Amino acid sequence: MADVHSREVRSYNMSRIKGKNTKPEMLVRRFLHANRFRYKVHDKSLPGKPDIVLPKYRTVIFVHGCFWHGHKGCKYFVVPKTRTDWWLKKINSNIANDIKAIKELKKEGWKIINLWECDLKPLKINKALQSLRRYAHCTKPLQLL
Repeated sequence: MADVHSREVRSYNMSRIKGKNTKPEMLVRRFLHANRFRYKVHDKSLPGKPDIVLPKYRTVIFVHGCFWHGHKGCKYFVVPKTRTDWWLKKINSNIANDIKAIKELKKEGWKIINLWECDLKPLKINKALQSLRRYAHCTKPLQLL
């Protein structure tokens, strides 16, 4: 099946997709800030350049887009019908990079939290954000957005 957009329109649409400060990432950052967590963002000194770093708890948070990181079994991960080989190579490369970064971070003693875009949708967000408490070993109750 042919793409519904011209090559130029598709190229423009894809160029607008952000890699940093995405909506799911901003939701997590807003939640952490509201609950008085101090964090760094996109720390280049750590493997994989984690989206959020909680230095006090030696914890990093990756906020993954379901499409870009190949979230298996998720309705938001659909392999495109055009240029399928290229897309699969790209997505598998992202997955391999994620695995490599996680191994290196664990070796350095960091705790890793992977949050998926689909878990930060309105019906699931409360459960996903509350799960952050156990990773950070926080004793205070966390407030929801």
